[in-house]
Amino acid sequence: MKKILIPVLLFVAAFFTACNQELLDIPQKGVISTESFYKTDADAEAAMVAAYQGFLWNVCSKEGGSIYAPFRATFCLPGDDMYAAGSDYGDNDFMRELNEFSNDPANEVSRNCYNNIYYAMYYCNLVIDYFKDGLPEGGPTATTKRVVAEARVLRAWMHMMLAIGWGTPPLVDHVLAGSDLPLNCDNPENENPMTHEQLLEWCAKECEAAVADLDERTSPTDKNGAVKVTKGFANAVAGKAYLFAGKYAEAKTALKKVIDSKKYELVSGDKYWQNFHVEGDCNEEKVFEANLETSASIPTYWDIVNRSTWMESQIWGWRSDHFTKNADGQVGIDPTQVYTDGVEGWGGCGIPKSFADEFVANDGEDSYRLKATMRNIEDVIYDTVYGDATVDALTRDQKKESKAIGIKDLGLYGQSFYLPLKQLIRPADKASGNVRKNNFVIMRYAEVLLLYAEACVQTGDAASALPVINDIQKRAGSKTISTSVDLNVVKKEKKFELWLEMCRWPDMVRWGDLDLAKQAGSAVPVLYDKLTRAPQAGDVDVTWQHGSEANSRFYTVSTHRAKDDGKPVGYTDTHKVFPYPDKVVNTNTKLIQNPGY
Repeated sequence: MKKILIPVLLFVAAFFTACNQELLDIPQKGVISTESFYKTDADAEAAMVAAYQGFLWNVCSKEGGSIYAPFRATFCLPGDDMYAAGSDYGDNDFMRELNEFSNDPANEVSRNCYNNIYYAMYYCNLVIDYFKDGLPEGGPTATTKRVVAEARVLRAWMHMMLAIGWGTPPLVDHVLAGSDLPLNCDNPENENPMTHEQLLEWCAKECEAAVADLDERTSPTDKNGAVKVTKGFANAVAGKAYLFAGKYAEAKTALKKVIDSKKYELVSGDKYWQNFHVEGDCNEEKVFEANLETSASIPTYWDIVNRSTWMESQIWGWRSDHFTKNADGQVGIDPTQVYTDGVEGWGGCGIPKSFADEFVANDGEDSYRLKATMRNIEDVIYDTVYGDATVDALTRDQKKESKAIGIKDLGLYGQSFYLPLKQLIRPADKASGNVRKNNFVIMRYAEVLLLYAEACVQTGDAASALPVINDIQKRAGSKTISTSVDLNVVKKEKKFELWLEMCRWPDMVRWGDLDLAKQAGSAVPVLYDKLTRAPQAGDVDVTWQHGSEANSRFYTVSTHRAKDDGKPVGYTDTHKVFPYPDKVVNTNTKLIQNPGY
């Protein structure tokens, strides 16, 4: 598999044009100037490598301390399928604000996401600006046409996500000068003002225009074809952009091209979990993922920490210090999924009971998809291998009565009766410490199929959607196999299949499914173990796992600390889009802030 590795000198050269003019006058050693670069096909290839690296570093990874991946956090946290949990209320407030809709223009998560997308876009615009007309001497070549097409699609994807997140963000289709103040895309002062929907259509058309010059993945086993922009990814982005713009017939056509290419397949159900771990890097289901280069010859800090999700695995791992005993081996009931050390974390990701109950009712406890996504607290406590001979020798019934295992009296804040598993780091994923080395998934074939199914339903062609939905359900090992399809069926399958894959919140907004979001922050559960903490006077909404204390060990209690502290919580129409970062608006006075912020 081809690995992407940015040449250090190229990085400096690419960044060089954005530096202060005074700094440009200082002679620098070991640096390639723009005047002597961007000349050959080799330069074009190297510039595109830098664009991929800029994308990986900024969109998929970078924030101040690398505690979270801003893109994933921003587009997942407002969803009704997770809690921004932690040690207790007040832990991870920067994430809680998005989850409970008390965020403002100063929120660092959405701010970093917005800024980083534009940082990454700069690298793409460099490629396009310098090579759109081909080489300075010789004109267009197959190489220059391809790299420009790759950069255009990557740039279109970034504009699509900006439009989905911020409504009418600036369209930046070239390298900006330091004095430029880009306007909202719908500002009438623009040469070609665009509405939100028109910006999404622009994204789709950019992809369509680029397709002819792109490589196609050679087969579902082509690993290189999963870590670069291909015809398949371009058509997938076009289809998604059209769908979000309400152009369902166009979306259906674009997405069908991906399906008809036969270059992608769903992995088998027993390998479903691999999609989210290093074992599944570049597999047949990946339409595009950002490829993390790892090499023993490159310092860990530069090569991995700065270009991976690093401590995201820590913040969304289980709150290990709140367990009576930590695991030392297999977690739960699936022997293929070993998470030694991966369960140690800060507990920042919780699963609402409503989502878990709906998932279990749809799939059943034994589906491949459910077992790769979450674990029942009883399976976590009773079926885990602890590495303690005395504990591991206990029968399940004995474990139910044992205080040697369980949850400490502190409880698990933001957790219900299922703990998240999909995002946990496995030993094979780890480069060192909390640093991941698996690739960052941008789009799976499963999303393409679900987008296509929706486009079919929206155009009155439910018959074409049914086999696609059935493929998703059967691969999942779900007990629900639909005999007919409507939009509600598509919604449910997409919610379960793509949990924590940056899809739920954008779907909630465009579908108007915001009832649960309006209640966000009003009540957050804490999961307790009655062997270490019996229910207390003053506990609110005590809910036993199996309906009563007599046959349950675990229970939840609701808290509402945010409301008690007088913080605004719950979705309002203001939150349909994210705010533009305060520092951006303060610097660029021509950028109009989204209403309500």
